[in-house]
Amino acid sequence: MSRTVAIVTMGCARNEVDSEELAGRLAADGWTLVEDVESAEVAVVNTCGFIESAKKDSVDALLEANSLKGHGVTRAVVAVGCMAERYGKELAEALPEADAILGFDDYQDISARLQSIVSGNAHTPHVPRDRRALLPIAPVERAAARDESYASSLGAGGSLFRKRLGNAPWAPLKIASGCDRRCSFCAIPYFRGSFISRRPTEILQEAAWLAQNGVSELFLVSENTTSYGKDLGDLKLMEKILHEFAEIEGVERVRLSYLQPAEMRPSLLQAMIETDKVAPYFDLSFQHTSPTVLRRMRRFGDSEKFLHLISQIRALSPEAGIRSNFIVGFPGETQADYDDLADFITAAKLDAVGIFGYSDEDNTEALDLSDKVADEVIRERVETLSSLADEMVSLRAQARIGESVRVLIEDAELQEGRAAHQGPEVDGTTTFIGTNFEVGQYIYAVVIDSMGADLVAQVQ
Repeated sequence: MSRTVAIVTMGCARNEVDSEELAGRLAADGWTLVEDVESAEVAVVNTCGFIESAKKDSVDALLEANSLKGHGVTRAVVAVGCMAERYGKELAEALPEADAILGFDDYQDISARLQSIVSGNAHTPHVPRDRRALLPIAPVERAAARDESYASSLGAGGSLFRKRLGNAPWAPLKIASGCDRRCSFCAIPYFRGSFISRRPTEILQEAAWLAQNGVSELFLVSENTTSYGKDLGDLKLMEKILHEFAEIEGVERVRLSYLQPAEMRPSLLQAMIETDKVAPYFDLSFQHTSPTVLRRMRRFGDSEKFLHLISQIRALSPEAGIRSNFIVGFPGETQADYDDLADFITAAKLDAVGIFGYSDEDNTEALDLSDKVADEVIRERVETLSSLADEMVSLRAQARIGESVRVLIEDAELQEGRAAHQGPEVDGTTTFIGTNFEVGQYIYAVVIDSMGADLVAQVQ
């Protein structure tokens, strides 16, 4: 008998890929996927566990889905994703409104798990563990372990069992998972595990499948794209295969995300700029600019090095888009450290900036650091820096007036899309006035106006 399921995705583009893999596995086993939670017997909420505010949003989504039980067809609410994996049994006890908390190890048998839950069986939630311990310490020894443990009748989340949950002309494509870095504020390696690359053949096969299913812009995602290939014995593998994505029939634009500034190498920079169809778009995770704060974060670099990297990018591609995120109020951050960051944001002329206030996170080194910054100081710094960042982003967008752009139309009603320097969903949009373009079209245009990070363009 056909069962209905709705998948609600919280968090990042990597989670979107996981949701589509879950959807593919469920559809292959006879489940009917529906868009609205109200019309689904099972609501699966793919949670985000990155920072406090994201966890709150995920809990709210679970509570909202739970409120529908008893009023319609919804019979069960199930949490999956990072927050579910990260807290497991603890989350199940704190959130009885969720009928089950499933971890990553349940994904392969997702259909059986949901069937059991709908049938009224209780699910015993997992006790979280450090997933880094599941793979060999040496990166080059991981590929064999990965091939062995991922070999199943359903494949390893390849295109065969991925089902698109929307019809946008772009899609995220996961090239790796996990992370080997030890940033003191981040718990992702703990619950996502060590860094492991997917094999090029597998990724390119999925890219071709996406292109056959209406995708013309591929958004390559991972926890750390600059590390791709290191566990396959070739740290320059991305440079070697980039052109293959661009050569797939139907692919018009390839975009890389989550680049580690400390790992950016000249060969990758060169390949990104020179490879046909690769967007000149650099999503560089700076996090801070004060060397003192960065060392406490277990990161590298400083304001001068980061500005040098930005100038290198702009020397090769003056119109390149550069975005970054920053954490304000990290333990030990002084007024001088904060001022250094503010000066950098003024000088860097970034296209998009995310400002986050530091929050203590379980299973992170920063949790035990001394010199915590007071909450009200963090709030004040976030507010002031966000305001400065908005101003700088607006000036950068303004400077693009007169620039030629190629825009992918994503919303026919609003006549809105994105230029090459604008990443999906968070980096601003480019709008046309009085036109009638269709979703998926690429339009050559000139920028005539800007509002914040958003541009207005007219056809060339």
